[in-house]
Amino acid sequence: MKDLGTVANPYGDDKVINACGLFGMMNLRGERFSGRDSIVAMANQCDRGNGLGGGYAAYGIYPAYAENYAFHLMFENQRAREETEAFLGQHFRLVHQEEIPHRTTPGIANPPVLRRYFADPLDGGAAVSTDDYVVARVMDINTRIGGAFVFSSGKNMGVFKGVGDCHTIGQFFCLEEYAGYLWTAHSRFPTNTQGWWGGAHPFSLLDWTVVHNGEISSYGINRRYLEMHGYYCTMHTDTEVLAYALDLLIRRHGLPIELAAKVFAPPLWSQIARMDEEEREFYTALRQVYGSLLMNGPFTIIVAKNGEMVGLGDRVRLRPLVAATAGEVLYLSSEEASIRLVCPALDRCWIPKGGEPIIGRLGEKGVLGDGAPPEAAAEAAPNQEVAAGGVGR
Repeated sequence: MKDLGTVANPYGDDKVINACGLFGMMNLRGERFSGRDSIVAMANQCDRGNGLGGGYAAYGIYPAYAENYAFHLMFENQRAREETEAFLGQHFRLVHQEEIPHRTTPGIANPPVLRRYFADPLDGGAAVSTDDYVVARVMDINTRIGGAFVFSSGKNMGVFKGVGDCHTIGQFFCLEEYAGYLWTAHSRFPTNTQGWWGGAHPFSLLDWTVVHNGEISSYGINRRYLEMHGYYCTMHTDTEVLAYALDLLIRRHGLPIELAAKVFAPPLWSQIARMDEEEREFYTALRQVYGSLLMNGPFTIIVAKNGEMVGLGDRVRLRPLVAATAGEVLYLSSEEASIRLVCPALDRCWIPKGGEPIIGRLGEKGVLGDGAPPEAAAEAAPNQEVAAGGVGR
């Protein structure tokens, strides 16, 4: 029998470049819990990583500063920090700033300077929304200040990532000491790029975060389309375009996530041809208008924003995705074993259809996209406030 290690790594260079591990869990009632389960779940998928990148996104973790933008930044040197802080002082009212807590952890070497800033824009301009103003300033820092990188910029949420195994990154950032109602995680590193702290998943803009398993072969056209709309893809990796495309489609163009999913993984032309006239015209128009944001290639993604977590795979399921529910908690994962490790007693566990999003929303009674009736959203309870408290880790 042929050695499977030789097949996966024919050059014998000790680099494992296949696979990716994804995990997400969300309490639909907004009840907060620590990052411990996410760390345990990712340790269970350590064979999907390679120690070159891992990270987490957490929501509801900064209730004391819930109305302020929370900027997570990494700096390569003191000059980059000073220049960035001067820039922030010109454009934002800084409410609080501090080092991002972390501990010395075996397996984590040479981390950058890691700091967080809670801030409000000083002036968005009459013709510019506050979110657009923040996006523009994030792009300014990431493209103009050498040695500085904004890796998280939403409200009441944060991204924590770096070079190392995912569960080790969780320990490094003390994530078991934080409390949030939604956590996502990723192991490995960006496709076709070197492993470095800023390039690890999740990729984020405002409160959008994306973790991704697969390879987007349409990256070139996706990137050119987004750059026409003011997004600068500085990471040179396919996952970055997903985060920016979500911001464009949903926040700026007003599409619901269900339609954004159909932009990324639309029905095949042969399927559209068999639809009734009204539906056929609609999906034809959607593919014509947003054809440059179709995501070709194998992929599974877990998308999150404040109040929502979504799992989506490509149309023919070339990358794995498992969904499960237990009470008010929705789980998404590359592997069922990770879910059952942190929650042995599940109400339901299933494999979603390719191209069909699984959607959990804060305050809603159940999960959408798994056969739930479409009126479920209309019957959903109002969003619940996250419990108040101090800044949590």
